[in-house]
Amino acid sequence: MKLIVGLGNPGRAYASNRHNIGIICLNHFARGHGISLDRKMGQSRTGTGDIAGEKAVLARPQTYMNTSGGPVSYLVRRLDITLDNLVVIHDDLDLPLGRIRIRKGGSSGGHKGINSIIEHLGSRDFYRVRVGIGRPEEPSSDREARVISHVLGDFAPDEKETVARVISRVSEALDCLLSEGLAAAMNRFN
Repeated sequence: MKLIVGLGNPGRAYASNRHNIGIICLNHFARGHGISLDRKMGQSRTGTGDIAGEKAVLARPQTYMNTSGGPVSYLVRRLDITLDNLVVIHDDLDLPLGRIRIRKGGSSGGHKGINSIIEHLGSRDFYRVRVGIGRPEEPSSDREARVISHVLGDFAPDEKETVARVISRVSEALDCLLSEGLAAAMNRFN
């Protein structure tokens, strides 16, 4: 069984934020596979379906991004998922808007949601689909405040077309990863 998690913050106020691109992509992927995320399991909304001939559970943690590790580790234990079967979709400031990177393992890269998952699982050895949101360009003396404002801001109107393309591309990448494996997905989508 696979567990595919989309990271973000809960609630309408955050729904269209850059930081929620993981949830946005997961929702699109779920719709494409006819999976409704209508069950509550621990602190997540989940849905189950068949993808690439295997049972898959899709999950949206209902905690804030920085505490994603608790809900994800709960699902891993409850569903008896090996880390080889865990895929996490999340935003990445260090990738330009519209780019994706698929990999297994590695550091959190400063992403607090991924860091929380690593801490709770005691391992970095899971798949990640990183979705680029780019860094803010406007000058500011307070770098941290600028980054927070950027990730918690909605996509600009001129970014919508790029975002729509990357959401579809993430779904294609997930299908490839699940059916053909990491090497094929990396070669085709990185």
